Amino acid sequence: FRVALVPGMVPEGAGRRLLRAGAAVRSKAMRNWGVIGGVAAAVAAGMYVLWGPMTERKRRRRGLVPGLLNLGNTCFMNSLLQGLSSCPSFIRWLEEFTAQYKAEQDPSAERRYLSVTLLQLLRALSGQEASQEDVLDASCLLEVLRLYRWQISSFEEQDAHELFHVLTSSLEDERDPQPRVTHLFDVHSLEGIFPFPVEQAEVTQKHVSCRMRGSLPPVSPHWKSQHPFHGRLTSNMVCKHCDHQSPVRYDTFDSLSLSIPAALWGRPMTLDHCLHHFISSESVKDVVCDNCTKIQAEGTRSGQSVESRRSTFVKQLKLGKLPQCLCIHLQRLSWSNQGTPLKRHEHVQFSEFLSMDVYKYRVPLHKAGQSEPSQRNPEETAAATKDGAAVKPSDAEQPLGTRPLFLNGTSSSSFLMSSGAFPLAALSECTSPLYLYRLMAVVVHHGDMHSGHFVTYRRSPPPPKSPLATSSQWLWVSDDTVRRASLQEVLSSSAYLLFYERVRSRGQQPSLGLRAEE
Repeated sequence: FRVALVPGMVPEGAGRRLLRAGAAVRSKAMRNWGVIGGVAAAVAAGMYVLWGPMTERKRRRRGLVPGLLNLGNTCFMNSLLQGLSSCPSFIRWLEEFTAQYKAEQDPSAERRYLSVTLLQLLRALSGQEASQEDVLDASCLLEVLRLYRWQISSFEEQDAHELFHVLTSSLEDERDPQPRVTHLFDVHSLEGIFPFPVEQAEVTQKHVSCRMRGSLPPVSPHWKSQHPFHGRLTSNMVCKHCDHQSPVRYDTFDSLSLSIPAALWGRPMTLDHCLHHFISSESVKDVVCDNCTKIQAEGTRSGQSVESRRSTFVKQLKLGKLPQCLCIHLQRLSWSNQGTPLKRHEHVQFSEFLSMDVYKYRVPLHKAGQSEPSQRNPEETAAATKDGAAVKPSDAEQPLGTRPLFLNGTSSSSFLMSSGAFPLAALSECTSPLYLYRLMAVVVHHGDMHSGHFVTYRRSPPPPKSPLATSSQWLWVSDDTVRRASLQEVLSSSAYLLFYERVRSRGQQPSLGLRAEE
């Protein structure tokens, strides 16, 4: 029988020849790919020998600062972590605070503590841990915050300043898990606000001990472990009629939230304007004045009832205790006439160095115990006092060498030398500020009130050979993107959060009052 060839079928001999040809082609192609693969491996080996791993080469080009992975909308968290990692005092405090957990037997138990997780992230971002990863994942921070009953979604836009307060309040809860009740006899922690030298504190302690008819109860050690962002605000009220001053009230703060006042036409807005607006006095009407009532009662007949005398008081805010790390929040939220939220985009000028002496509360000297000017505490002679509030003398009243050298936000960056420990040490006629701060990081928000993006300007970590030095190189960080930036670019940004750290002059030694306050 003949077998008809169906279209598409190949004869048996032709099929074998086709298979042999295909095998030869595949073998030749595999040999070619093998040669190409060998050449690529040789090139990669040569690059490794010459330049090292590619990840490490990126790290050097980016300034040895890893980026942070954006988990959806977590730029608010990434920018805040980059800012905190540029504050060495905060990292040192975390190291000292977490030392208490090293004795625990279960290593996994440390993951429950916010301080441990935060320290690991900040050490990696500050170059203190040898990590080969170019981008880090900070989801562990959100996980540990859930243990502190903070439900923060990584897919919703949040505010970096609100997260800062979440971290500081959670650290305080971790430090003191019991309800925080002020110790009535915590004399040592209040030494910085006593209206007399520290050497008289022993007399006061004995006086309190005599009233108690026994020794003072032991002070809890957690009062000594406040985080470096912790400060105190003072509030005092003075009667405009009799000049009587009410007792000073002290409130704690973790950051200074400054509103931006209305700008005058043709004048730039500076950080000093915002600080002066923050501590500016205000009048409070219809307040009962006990001293005015007492004076009125002395002029009336005995037994005659006297109504409480009401007067107008002047309320004044000051900074009672300045922290080691100062966080300043510039409020950029405003409201339109229709009640809709608006963002203020104007630029607020700020400086690399910030002097806070004029905003510091000065304890008034009592007339009976007022000492000679030569015996006064150096902190008290820095500014005159009136009713417990610092009064800034005019330039004409200040002797040469004590006039303010620069205004915060208006000084030239070239005039302030950032290489030394103290920028004004080279000027012989300048009085060294007691409360001088150096800019460490700036958090900027781009966008409007409904959506946007957070980025951070921060200092590069110091070299390993000089871990205590302060780098003059600035970096711009946006999530996992890192590049170098100039100081001029930093000072030209529209700041939302400013992170400053306190510095001292080379020859400045803290007085007894300053040591007690700190």
